[in-house]
Amino acid sequence: MLKIGIEMRKSILILGTFICTFMSAQKIKVLNFATFHMVYTPDAHKVQFDQNDAKNKSETYAIAKMLALFKPTIVCVEILPERNEELNNDYSAFLKNKAYKTKIGGEVALIAYEVAKISGVKKIYGIDEQATAAYNYNIGNELKNQVDSLTSRNYYNSVYKEFAEVGKLSTLDKLKTFNSEETLQKFINLNADILTYNSTKGNFEGADEASKFYRRNLRIFSNLNQIPVTKDDRIFIIMGATHTAFLNEFMKRSPKYELVNTADYLK
Repeated sequence: MLKIGIEMRKSILILGTFICTFMSAQKIKVLNFATFHMVYTPDAHKVQFDQNDAKNKSETYAIAKMLALFKPTIVCVEILPERNEELNNDYSAFLKNKAYKTKIGGEVALIAYEVAKISGVKKIYGIDEQATAAYNYNIGNELKNQVDSLTSRNYYNSVYKEFAEVGKLSTLDKLKTFNSEETLQKFINLNADILTYNSTKGNFEGADEASKFYRRNLRIFSNLNQIPVTKDDRIFIIMGATHTAFLNEFMKRSPKYELVNTADYLK
């Protein structure tokens, strides 16, 4: 009986390993890339960047070539899905004419278009969501009689000092920093979780604002999930770093996607 029990446990272990390996093999590989916005943004946290500067263009093109080694078949950007026709008309014109000045600029034109072109991708998808985007990330500075106003204030001051140093780096090193797990977790904290410390006694003012940002990112993930894919597809996503951070968290638990290591493509 003991021998049978041991053999059964071995069989179950082998079967479990096979199933896990099979499921992993069936998942769609995703390169989920974090960036700062390379064109004007109303976001509170900005990196100064001139998208028309020749040196910046050269650096972003070199980065696009690195990322294209992933060989995506699908490219997703921080544009609303309802603008997909406009987005793809712009991308098509970019493909046909080297001298064409794109209507959609920033990281979409500088990196996404170039990655897609090098990889032979014919269509780009917007997956952003804006209907629920508005939330008061400044509530910590506005709310009176808070139970704890120091935790968030001290955290902001600490992280802002770190980000000031990041601003001095090259474009490649900025993006390496943005795509590190430590920095991505800070972006989630900075833009959402830290707000949970801002409340008056018995209330949830900051948490309620943070939940709005969670909802937006869940909807972005839902937009991604509505794109038709096959098991052979490879998805490249480029978005503002906080959205990347949230999508990473969602995809870590996903039965559909397998994240690849971004650092493997930023050499």
